Amino acid sequence: MKKNDTRVEEDSMGSIDVPKDAFYQAQTQRAVNNFVVSGRTMPAPFIRALAMVKYCVAKVNVKLGLLDSHIAEAITESCEEVIANDYLHHFPVDVYQTGSGTSSNMNMNEVLATLATIKYGIVISPNDHVNMSQSSNDSVPTATQISVVLECENTLFPAINDIVAALETREKDIGHIVKTGRTHLMDAMPVTFAQELVAWRRQIVFSKTCIEYGLCTVRQLGQGGTAVGTGINADKQLPSLFATELSALTKTHFEPHPHPFNVMGSQESLVALSGQLRTLAVAIIKICNDLRWMNSGPLAGLGEIELEGLQPGSSIMPGKVNPIIPESAAMAAVKVMGNDVTIGIAGQSGNFELNVMLPLIADTLLESIMLMANSLSMLASKAILSFKVRESMLERTLAKNPILITALNPVIGYLKAAEIAQKAYREDRPIIDVALEETDLTRERLEALLNPFILTKGGIAGE
Repeated sequence: MKKNDTRVEEDSMGSIDVPKDAFYQAQTQRAVNNFVVSGRTMPAPFIRALAMVKYCVAKVNVKLGLLDSHIAEAITESCEEVIANDYLHHFPVDVYQTGSGTSSNMNMNEVLATLATIKYGIVISPNDHVNMSQSSNDSVPTATQISVVLECENTLFPAINDIVAALETREKDIGHIVKTGRTHLMDAMPVTFAQELVAWRRQIVFSKTCIEYGLCTVRQLGQGGTAVGTGINADKQLPSLFATELSALTKTHFEPHPHPFNVMGSQESLVALSGQLRTLAVAIIKICNDLRWMNSGPLAGLGEIELEGLQPGSSIMPGKVNPIIPESAAMAAVKVMGNDVTIGIAGQSGNFELNVMLPLIADTLLESIMLMANSLSMLASKAILSFKVRESMLERTLAKNPILITALNPVIGYLKAAEIAQKAYREDRPIIDVALEETDLTRERLEALLNPFILTKGGIAGE
């Protein structure tokens, strides 16, 4: 930085040059100088949530008679601006910083103090006023939990609802169509599109249920535990009053954790939630793989469906169109599964009263939520709702599927059925023609027994 582009700020360690127009102060600048690692700053949902922490604690401190009401008003109005996504460029601290997130906490304290001082013309301290009754050690875990809950509710769950609705729409549209079932990627008994689509939908709904259950413990906050969980320098009423203020602000439920040491020294609730996001990622990969297989071809593959053509698929092969949406979503899901490993390792880095990988957990978990939300919305609108069924291909393969002979097991026995299936394979003929030759059953009877749609209903043939 050039000298005329800076100002001098001071903290307990001395003076330091800070960009002239920056709202942050000395401690943030030290962090910017120290942590030149990734160029990746803390995500916006975390920054907004940390501002919510400052907002609610200031409100509580006024109620408790600890903070001057004019100072509190200046702080809370400044918080509102940060929550509204203003001034995000004033939060430059790298994700890979001090493990408590102290640098990000002080970054917030300094920005709010500067904004509040500008607004009201009175000197407001980052530590004594904005950080009153708090520590990085309770505020950073709390902000992480708040951001995770809000991102799940505001982005992930709507995206899950979108894909569930898309699947329900397609069940009504194409659910009656029969296709060849597959096990081991080999032809098996017929199924309907509805049966496959319902299976996908239930995977997604199950994952959402698990995430909702996991959020129950994430809503339990350690705010008020301050430095080590004992609540030093904070009024004993702060945890419950804070949860009430926060619930009103966010319009969703939060509550004080019965043992704040638990959510400061360890991060099991977030580790568990990451595992539940991993389950969702596994479901997405299953759906993406099924879509890609059914779309494969269109001539030399299964060719059962045709995904929407969105862009050319090759720089050398004209006319090639690839299943780009399932590929993109599958990659995002793989990243989420890798993130789960990261969060698990970070979660075990609690030493006595503090976990020292809090910024990494926050950043990685929020990334997983974002990736899942965006991938689900993309899958719903650009793959599930728009693929076309190639019914002629389905009918052709069903007619020649020797596995249909399975339905005759109760009538002619397994060994005879196997003999007919092998002959049909060998001669590349419809199973009904070979069965007509090899049994004394009439064509009418065989058509009834081997009707693919009836076979999708299960039960014993002929009953």
